[in-house]
Parts: sequence; structure tokens; C-alpha cells
Amino acid sequence: MFRTALRNVLAHKARLLMTVLAVMLGVAFVSGTLVFTNSISHAYQNSSAKGFDHVDVAVEPDYQESEGDKVGKVHELTQALLDESGKVPGAASALGVVKGFTAIADKDGDLLGDGWQSEGGNYSGAKDPRYPLVSGHAPSGKGEVLLDAESAERAGYKVGDTVRISVDGPVLTPTITGIFTTDDGNVAAGGSLALFDTATSQSLFGKKGTYDEIDVRAKPGVSQTALKAELDKALPKDLVETTTARQLADDQAEMISSQMGSFRQMLLVFAGIALFVGTFIIANTFTMLVAQRTKELALLRAVGASRRQVTRSVLIEAFVVGTVAGAAGLVAGIGIGIGLRSLMGTLGATVPDGPLIISGGTVATAFAVGILITMLAAWLPGRRAAKIAPVAAMSSVHAQATTKSLVLRNTLGALFSGAGVAVVLAATTMSGSDGQAPMGIGAVLLIVGVFILTPLLSRPLVAAAAPVLRVFGISGKLARQNSVRNPRRTAATASALMIGLTLITGMTVMAGSLQKSIDKMASATIRADYVVSMANGNELSADVGKELARVDDVTEISTMRNAPSRIDGETEYLTGVDGAAFAELTDLKVDNGAFKVGGTQVVVDASRAEQKGWKAGSAFTVHYEDGKQQKLTVAGVYEGNEFFSGILLDNATLTPHLSDAADMMVMVKTSDGATSATKDKLAKALGTNPAIRIQDKQDLSDDIAKMFTLILNMVYGLLAMAVIVAILGVINTLAMSVFERSQEIGMLRAIGLDRKGIKRMVRLESLVISLFGGVLGIGLGVFFGWAAGELLGTKMATYELVLPWGRMALFLLGAAAVGVLAALWPARRASRLNMLSAIKAE
Repeated sequence: MFRTALRNVLAHKARLLMTVLAVMLGVAFVSGTLVFTNSISHAYQNSSAKGFDHVDVAVEPDYQESEGDKVGKVHELTQALLDESGKVPGAASALGVVKGFTAIADKDGDLLGDGWQSEGGNYSGAKDPRYPLVSGHAPSGKGEVLLDAESAERAGYKVGDTVRISVDGPVLTPTITGIFTTDDGNVAAGGSLALFDTATSQSLFGKKGTYDEIDVRAKPGVSQTALKAELDKALPKDLVETTTARQLADDQAEMISSQMGSFRQMLLVFAGIALFVGTFIIANTFTMLVAQRTKELALLRAVGASRRQVTRSVLIEAFVVGTVAGAAGLVAGIGIGIGLRSLMGTLGATVPDGPLIISGGTVATAFAVGILITMLAAWLPGRRAAKIAPVAAMSSVHAQATTKSLVLRNTLGALFSGAGVAVVLAATTMSGSDGQAPMGIGAVLLIVGVFILTPLLSRPLVAAAAPVLRVFGISGKLARQNSVRNPRRTAATASALMIGLTLITGMTVMAGSLQKSIDKMASATIRADYVVSMANGNELSADVGKELARVDDVTEISTMRNAPSRIDGETEYLTGVDGAAFAELTDLKVDNGAFKVGGTQVVVDASRAEQKGWKAGSAFTVHYEDGKQQKLTVAGVYEGNEFFSGILLDNATLTPHLSDAADMMVMVKTSDGATSATKDKLAKALGTNPAIRIQDKQDLSDDIAKMFTLILNMVYGLLAMAVIVAILGVINTLAMSVFERSQEIGMLRAIGLDRKGIKRMVRLESLVISLFGGVLGIGLGVFFGWAAGELLGTKMATYELVLPWGRMALFLLGAAAVGVLAALWPARRASRLNMLSAIKAE
């Protein structure tokens, strides 16, 4: 039986080619993901580990947890702690580290590097061992700065040039006094690093006289563990934490691995979808191969082969196919991993240098996935083949579905579909995260149910296309009959395309609806002409609001700053605003009381008020971070949203309790409204700072649109593999169907149907199958998009369903194009069959 299985694989290698390709693509997606993420993770880990070469033990400030009425805070690393660290037995030196966000503008005024990785720090003394100077000298005072060599090369800066820099607001224009090299992982990943002298760094980053970290070097012969033990004895345990460089490197590696793991999981989910779609092709292929070899299998049964042996022979064929597909997929996956890394460089993302990592786990996974997926998909066709009675098979009385099996299938499909719809509808009545799990379960049940019912659904839906197919004459009539001749085969082929389109349509509906809802929310609640914030989401200097207030055209301005507090023994974040101006800059609906923010009067969003049992007139005591307390009164309860929520109180009340006042954003209203001239005037007032965003409502909407467009494009790209696999499925089904119907096609040619008619028949059959899958996929996608929107609507008052008719039409046209393209080779092959040879074929 083993030799028979191998002979069958070699005899039908052309017909198994599409199956190998389908499995190979899925395996390539999986192995490519593993190669890419393992290589990138390894490169980042090596790069970050180099950053610990100049430290043996790091001393970091401990965090004091919130307790009772006390707000939690981070302890400070003072100069005294730095001095003490350098004196402990076994310590060779102790160096204070100061760091913070520092944006650098290139010569065109644009932000240099990735804003999230634009950092600043301190250069200690005349020669800092962490940063070897390539040229120039150490910085001194606010007017001097050092720049890393990578950034200097990208921007074309050299020693003596003036550079525009921003830390948290106003622009600085220091002179570059030196260029240095560094092993800093952020720089290796495309970020930038600017260094000031220690006093300047502490002043700029709001850490006067304190440090973010103390790096201690050990004397020769002293281990990191021994030095850590000495530091633990000498330093106050309740103020600091000590960690060896080895542990820091391990922690960093674990964090990078965890972050990369999330990305890997996302890619593997889409790879899984492609493999799931591939199972339909595998099952279809083996079902058709078994049907075409029924007499051969019956003869084996007649000469003594058992049912188990027949099933085993089919599974051996699947094993060989899976092994070949796994090997080919692994090779292709390595190529994908290399290609993705090169693509990141092309798109401007800098990745640290490192080797290509092809682990034993990746190789094992590639073969395991290829073999298991193929064998699982082939098991059912093999089992069906073994159940055919030898005499019935020899007489070609086989492969007809019994009434009992059809009733059972349709009953199961109806039960699964009904249960799925019921669970999804029930989930839409739940709130927020409570409905996510039920909705996921309902979606799976419904997809399974529709797949089971697809043979039943194929007849009425294909019949609906009959009026259009009549236009094509006898070719159209034959195409319709061929489409419903074997409903299970049509269903499996269409279902592969259906799954991809369900996900694509559902995501498109959700993204469009969310974008419209957030746009509506912004226009309904924000009266301000401009919102000013840092490009990377960091806090703004309080000086930004002061500078904007001096601009002539500004009529109303309000800063927004956050601060932790303790209320009723729990941590609550307060949002400070300029009370009178904020009411003019926003339009928040008040459910209870009045929108009055000033003195001890505050407003609270509805969900917080419900949680605390507050209403207009309620009073509560707040404990600020400086340890003082104050009694506040709720003046009104408003409807919160994604832009504004929580407890809003006046900045005049909040700011005196803050150690360092900084703003998350500044809202501005001008006399001329939102115009390009006004925007330019505001930008100039801030020194045309590349790190600061000045956005009007349209800019906010465009940002939202870009975010959703990026997400959708990523989803489209990742699901493209599943669609390609579905196309292979259509090609495979048609090609094998043509082979199966060779005698019939020969007879049609003999009675007068020309080659063009044969081609048209196959193309129309492919078109009907693809459109059938497209209609089901788009219909399910719209339903899931609506259901998910209903769930989101419980948390977003402005949510409304938006059906992207244009895109859905494009998806349907895309399904039609898939059908036309998939039929090119099978149609050409059918039209070129020799008439007499085809008629004689069995």
C-alpha cells in the first residue's frame, strides 16, 4: 500500500501541484514570520546588550506605592546617593545618568529620525566612557550639544553647525561641539541621541540636582553580584533598587522578546487563516482524486485491501504532499524573512545589524504544519473512499450523497448558524469587553454553520444568476448546470474565498464606522480652532501655553494637565483646565447640574459619577501629590468621550499642588478661525518647532483617517495570502473538473460547441463560483461589522454604522476578477483537449 501511495503521488503530481502550492504558501507565511521575528528580536537584543558594557550595577529610584490618602511617587536619586555609590567597597566609579525626550530638526526643519526614539542625555565630564568622541570636545552650558554619528550623517551636520532642538516646547539653538559613537539600541534602530553637560541636562529635563539612574563600575576582580551586595548594604533600601548589568540585559531581552512575540502572534493569526483556507483546497483535491480513482480503490478492496489500508494509502499520499510543501514552504519562508527585513529598510525603518536566525524550532514547525494540515484535510476524503463498497465502486455507483446525509448536513448547518446568530445578537446587548468573548464564539459558530449550509445555499444563489448567464447562450446554461452539479465541491471552493472576504469586509465596515464616529465626536465636542500637542505624545512645557497666549489673534486658550490624586483610598487622575476658557472651547453635554469649573467646583463624566455615586452638589475630599487635601464640589455631570473624560477642575486650583506643571495639550481659539495664516503665526510663536503639532479639526480627522487607512492596508496585505490561496483553490477545482469531464467536453466539441464556447463555459463557471463566495463573504462581513459596531456603540455615543458601498462593490468586482483570472489556464486546457481522445477517456 505504501508503494501504491507513492505511485499515485507520482502519477497525479500535476493535479497535486496546486495543493502543494496552497500548503507551501501557508507554511511560507508561518516560517517567514518566525525567521523574520527571531532575526529582528536577536538583533535588537544584541544591540541593547551592548548598551550595558559600561555598567556593572545600576541603581534606580524605587517607587513608593499609593497607600491610604498618600499619592504614590518615585523617589529621587540625589547627588549624595551618587557620591555614596562611588565609595562602596568594590566600586571603581559611579556615574549619574540623566535622560529625556529631545527632538532634533534636520536642515529642512523636519524631525530627525523617529520621534518616539529621539532621546537626550548627559555627557559626564570631559571624557565620558559611554560615548567615545569621533571629533570635537565635550559640551559646556546650554549653548553646546553633542550629536550621535548616525544622526549627524543622516542630516549632514558637522562640528560647528547650529542645530534646532526641542525638549518639551520652546526651540533651542545650540552649537554642535562634538560627534560621538554609541551602542545605544535606539540609535541603532533609527533614533537620535543628543547629549548636554550634566547640569544642562538636569535643567532641561526638569531634574535639577537629581538623576534617573546611577551606573556603578566594579573594580577588577569584583563580580557584579558582589558589588550589588555592597551597594544594598550602603544605600537605603526604601529609596533605591539595585540591578546587575547581566540582569538588566536579560530583562531587556525578555521585554524585546515579549514585544516581538505580540507582533509574531498577529502575523501567525493571518498565516493560520491562509492555512485554514488551504484546507478547503486540500480536501477538495483529495476528494476529487479519490472520486477519479474509485475503480482502482475498489479493485484494491476486491483483492484483499482493508478499509484501514485504503484510508492509510490516502494519508500516505497526503504525508508526501505535506512533506514536499513543508520543505518548499521553509525555503520560501526564509526568502520572505530576508525580504521583510529589506522592506523595513526600504520603508525607512532602521534595524540593527544581525545574522539571519533559522532555529530548529522554525524548521520543525514548517514541516509539522505542512504535514499535519495536509493529513488532517485529507483524512475525511480517505475515510469516505474506504466506506465505498467494492461492487458498487466497480459499477461506478458511488459518490452520491444520500438523502439521510443531506438532511443531517443541513440540520447541523441550520443549528450551528442559528446558534451563531443568537449568540452574536445576544453579545450586541452586552456592554464593552463583556460581549467580546460571546461575539467571538458566535462568529465562529455562524461561519461554521454557513460553511456546512453552503451546498444548500449554492442552488438558489447560482439560480439567481441564470438570467444573466442566458445572455451567453448554451455556454452560460452549461456553466450554471456545472456549478450546481456537485454542490459540495462548489461550496468548498467558494468557502475559501468567502472567509477572506468576510474578514476584509468586516474590518472595512468597522474602520469606516469608527472613523465617521470619531470625526463626528470631534466636530461636536471641540469648539477650539487648534489643538497643540507634542508629536510623540509627551508632555508640553508650561511655557508653550504662555507663548501662545501672547499671540494677538488668540481669543481663548486652555491648557490641559493631568495629575494623580487619592479619593476615597483609590488613585484618581485629575485633569486641570482653564475653567472659563474651557467652557468656550468645548461643547460637552451636561446630564446633571451645570458646566462650572472654577475654585472648588468641578465637573465629572457620567461613568465616573455613577461609579462613585456622585451627582450635582455632591462633595468629596481629594488628596494631592504634595500631601495636601481639599474639599471639592461636583457642579455638573457631563457625557465623557474619547477626547474628554474624568474629573475636570481649574488649573488655578490644581497647579499649586504640582511639583512640575506640564501640559498634555493646549486648546486655542482665534479671531480669524482656522486658517493657514493663523496656523503659521502660532507655529512661529513656538519657533517653528518640529516636535510640536498644531492641528485644526480637519488635521485631527486626517490623523484618524491615516491611522485607520494604515490598519486596513495592513489587514488587506496580510489577508492577501489567504485570497491567493483561495485563487489557487478555484484554479485547482476547475483544472481537475476539466480532467474529470474530459469525455463530456469531447462530446460537446463533437456536437458543435467550438473552442471559444468551451472557454466561455469554464470561465463563466469560475465566475459564478467566485461571485457566490464573494456574496456570502460580503454578507457575513457586513453582519459582523454591524454586530461589532453595536458592541462599540455601548461605549461610544456618536457611533453610527457606515456601509462602504464603494469598497464593497470593489470587493465584489475583485471576486469576479478572481474568477476570470483563475479560469484562464483551465479554460485554455479544456479548449485544447483532443476531441477523439477526450471521448475515449474514462
